[in-house]
Amino acid sequence: MVLGNPDAPVTIYEYSSLTCPHCASFHTDVLPRLKTDFIETGQVRLVYRDFPLDQLAAAAALMVRCAPEQSYFRLLGMLFTNQEQWSRAQNPAEALFGYGRLAGMSQQAIDACFADQDLFGRIVDVQNQANQLHGIASTPSFVIDGVTHRGNIGYDAFARVLREAGAQVQ
Repeated sequence: MVLGNPDAPVTIYEYSSLTCPHCASFHTDVLPRLKTDFIETGQVRLVYRDFPLDQLAAAAALMVRCAPEQSYFRLLGMLFTNQEQWSRAQNPAEALFGYGRLAGMSQQAIDACFADQDLFGRIVDVQNQANQLHGIASTPSFVIDGVTHRGNIGYDAFARVLREAGAQVQ
């Protein structure tokens, strides 16, 4: 899924797991500033790619992928913002279902999504390609201008890398 201008001069490819605390920190602490300074100005686009590190993250990735397209990034943000509550709940699957329902999904749609082996296979294929092409084995990882950056490198480091790749703060 893509956030930002498809013709932006710089692209960030993000590989993230919905149960990764460092990924949640990126989404809650760094991404809002990147959106304001780079994405919403048309300088950068973000391509989000699932890289689930466990079964719960895979289930969450499946559910988000099945959400109505206009709800995708809102649901993704809710899951990262509330990660500790749903991922550590007594019944994480039920907690996850609650967020799907908030995004307008029925229980039947969520169940069908969890059973979608084709979609799951596509997510696994993206993981395998990321590992083979960019050496990605941990999250979050970002590929910017062909260079892989591992971990939540923080806003200042991101801004520097984005400027070096040709983006400008407006």
